[in-house]
Amino acid sequence: MVAKAGENMRVNGDRLWDALMEMAKIGPGVAGGNNRQTLTDEDAEGRALFQKWCEDAGLTMGVDKMGSMFMTRPGTDPEALPVYVGSHLDTQPTGGKYDGVLGVLSGLELVRTLNDLNIKTRHPIVIANWANEEGARFSPPMLASGVFAGVHTLDYAYGRRDPEGLSYGDELKRIGWLGDEEVGARKMHAYYEYHIEQGPILEAEKKEIGVVTHCQGLWWLEFTLTGKETHTGSTPMAMRLNAGLAMARILEAVQAITMDFQPNAVGGVGQMFFSPNSRNVLPGSVTFTVDIRTADQEKLDGMRARIEKQAAEICEALGVGCSVEAVGHFDPVTFTPELVENVREAAVELGYEHMDIVSGAGHDACWATKVAPATMVMCPCVDGLSHNEAEDISKEWATAGADVLLRAVLKTAEIAA
Repeated sequence: MVAKAGENMRVNGDRLWDALMEMAKIGPGVAGGNNRQTLTDEDAEGRALFQKWCEDAGLTMGVDKMGSMFMTRPGTDPEALPVYVGSHLDTQPTGGKYDGVLGVLSGLELVRTLNDLNIKTRHPIVIANWANEEGARFSPPMLASGVFAGVHTLDYAYGRRDPEGLSYGDELKRIGWLGDEEVGARKMHAYYEYHIEQGPILEAEKKEIGVVTHCQGLWWLEFTLTGKETHTGSTPMAMRLNAGLAMARILEAVQAITMDFQPNAVGGVGQMFFSPNSRNVLPGSVTFTVDIRTADQEKLDGMRARIEKQAAEICEALGVGCSVEAVGHFDPVTFTPELVENVREAAVELGYEHMDIVSGAGHDACWATKVAPATMVMCPCVDGLSHNEAEDISKEWATAGADVLLRAVLKTAEIAA
């Protein structure tokens, strides 16, 4: 079959959906989602299934020293660099069936469709399953793609520990997915990533496709406040060194400061730990992480500076110690205009309702921009829910985004004559 420029090529949506449902059987959650955290036995099982599917489709596998999987469909030009399509198979502890997984399995469906149609491309196509994108077990997120892009060192990554004290390097060996490829040695012609939006905008606007132009930058600021453990019933209010009160006031400050930087800036706190965490003991220490994000570099830096300054002032007034560490960061990302236009044109050609959108979450594509042209495609998710077992999409949404991905990738990989 010879594909023409305007041909209405589409993926097999039923086959894509079946693959999503089959992968979701591995590492089931407790409320309909998934718990397939990185480098667990469940992660290893999901990897093995993906490997089988890819090899059945004629792909060859490479695995690097971070455990990322790269499945290659050869091109007709031995000198042409590969076009990469990727995301991740690992999940949050209470994650959904689609976050990351949709992008990986849509890459597989793309290849299966090309096989069905006997279409060859000049550039090879590689499907990437990046290890530890979520960062739920080993912080920071997007760890493997970060090492690939030179943001982190391999030693740093291997030394990351989970809440049980187990190291990334040891767990990678334990599950049998330590590869031999040097991380970052691969060269890319371009990188595409397909993902659920993880927000409510596309659904609210009744759009099937998000054309992702930028990704928000972020700071994760981990505060440790030090007070004095004392009895809540017998310590006079004026004599308390209350780290919990300081935390509450900092949380209010984060909200107010973020509102001052509107529009298109967000901030909040999703994790906190009290010690000793007893009902009748004021905390001796409180640790919590402030998450701030925006696509505007000046706003991002300004928010961080004001939050740190005001937190220090709040703690000083209450006699509470305050330290802060940046435990996660990346600058705002502008995706490659040519690839963005490929996504936009594909949506138009296929007749899908679409809109430009900024990704509110970090993705492996953010680090890929450091080594190659890159962009993303998004589909809606119900009520914007993600990192939640109730995360949901429709088969039609999943298929529409995969159709666009197919067309955009083919424009870059070039159909062979």
